[in-house]
Parts: sequence; C-alpha cells; structure tokens
Amino acid sequence: MHKSKSMYPYYLVWPALIIYFIFFAFPALIGFYYSFTDWRLDRDTIQFVGWDNFKAIFSDKVLILALKNTLIFAVVTVIGKNIFGLLLAIGLNMKLKTRNVLRAVYFSPSILSILVISIIFTPILRTEGMINSLLGKLGLESLAQAWLTNPSIVVWTIAAVSIWQSVGFQMAIYLAGLQSISKEYYEAAKIDGASAWRSFTNITLPLLLPAININIMLTLIGGLKVFSEVYVLTGGGPGNASQVVGTIILRAFGEGNWGLGTAVNTLLFIGVSVIAVPLIMFMRRKEVAE
Repeated sequence: MHKSKSMYPYYLVWPALIIYFIFFAFPALIGFYYSFTDWRLDRDTIQFVGWDNFKAIFSDKVLILALKNTLIFAVVTVIGKNIFGLLLAIGLNMKLKTRNVLRAVYFSPSILSILVISIIFTPILRTEGMINSLLGKLGLESLAQAWLTNPSIVVWTIAAVSIWQSVGFQMAIYLAGLQSISKEYYEAAKIDGASAWRSFTNITLPLLLPAININIMLTLIGGLKVFSEVYVLTGGGPGNASQVVGTIILRAFGEGNWGLGTAVNTLLFIGVSVIAVPLIMFMRRKEVAE
C-alpha cells in the first residue's frame, strides 16, 4: 500500500515524459546525428561526414555574419526590453488614475502578430516614411536614415521594433513582481530615513530578482532564436546584412541542404544552452527569499 502511494505521482508524470520524448527529445537526437551527415535533397544516400558541416559554417562569411547579427540582436533586446519594461512597471505601479488603461495600452503590442507589426512598421521605417518625415519637420534631417536598407543599422532597427512589441510583456512580469513585495519593507525603510534610491537598491531589486531572472531568460532565449522579426521586415536583407541564424536555417533547408541546416540548428541549440544554463544557475543563487 505504501509502495502504491509512493508510485502514484510517477504515473502522472509518465504520459508527459513519453510525449516529450517522442515529439521533442527523440527528434532532437536524430537531428544531432543528421548534422554530421551530407543529407541533401539531390542525393539518394546519406553519408557521415563528421565535422564538415560545422567547418563550413565557420568558413562561410554569411554564416559568420548571421552569428554576429544574432548576438547583437540578443544583447540589444535583452537590455532594452528589461530596462524599459522595469521602468514602465515602476511608473505604472504608482497610484495613477489611468494606470489600468496605460497598462493595457503598453501590453497590447505584445499580443499582436508579427505580420501585423511588419504592416505597421514597414511604411513607418521607409526612407520617405513617417519617422524621416517627422525628423524633417523638426529640423533634424541629418538624423534621417534608410532604417531598413542601411546595412550598418538594419539589425538595430529590427531590434528596436522587437523591443517596442515585447516590452509590455516584460512590464507585466515586473509589475507582478513589484506588487508581490510587502509594503512593510518600504515603511520600515522610510522610518529609518532611507532615500527612494536606497529603498530601490536595497529592497526592490533584491526582492525583484525572480522576476528579473524570468525576464532575462525569456528575452535572451527569444533573442538568440530570432527569426520572425527579421523574416517579415527585411527577409535577411539588404543583401545579407540582417541575416540571423534562424534565416540561415530556413535558407539551408529551402536549398535542400538539410544536413547543413540541421548543423546550424544544432549549433544554435548548443549556443543557447551554453549561455542560458550557467546564467540561470548563477542568477538563481542571487535570489532573495522574501
């Protein structure tokens, strides 16, 4: 009887584990194997080629540029989404009459389809679009740019659009974290004569670490896996200036070079794991129990 009771929770877990293994773990293992083969559309046989696909990745200038763009996008979006999300959460956690309306307004872009985002921003970011027209009216013509066709800034432009779309979601997580902090801490700090900045650094930030950790992980993984924003706004252009790992994978599979595409995907998985797992472990140790 005791054994039956102790085994009961495992029976609940097994179905989920079986589904996970069949649809996620097993295909991932098969993909890992195929990343070391010459699997192509125009070949009837598949041969093991060792590290050839990975050597091709690091010898191809476009692939190197895609890796660089992916890292730039991830860093910029992680910083932007978390800083602006935290600032919005702090502002909308105050006693404002319109705070509920403003919360809905700032959160709404995060539920929009990326296709809708592209329809909104493509005309805005064109050379003759709204941003450059507004800069011209303000006498700031020198700041006008070809936002989606200038190779030196296109990745930064896409990152800015991604920040605009997702910052409301990060705001919501930070807002939930702020509202979970007991007001007694701030009252005690006020009695002790602590300034607003000291209350923020000594109370808010330490107790907000769980929310910070969640947001950093979500934005980091999302940034490294970026695809939709680049695909709908530029398609990887102009030329290959905004190619990222996700678009390179699509191109490789579209060309029938499935072995190379799988190798790039495997490299992305390893990169995300190497960056995310140690960061999660480090940040978890810094969390403070309320």
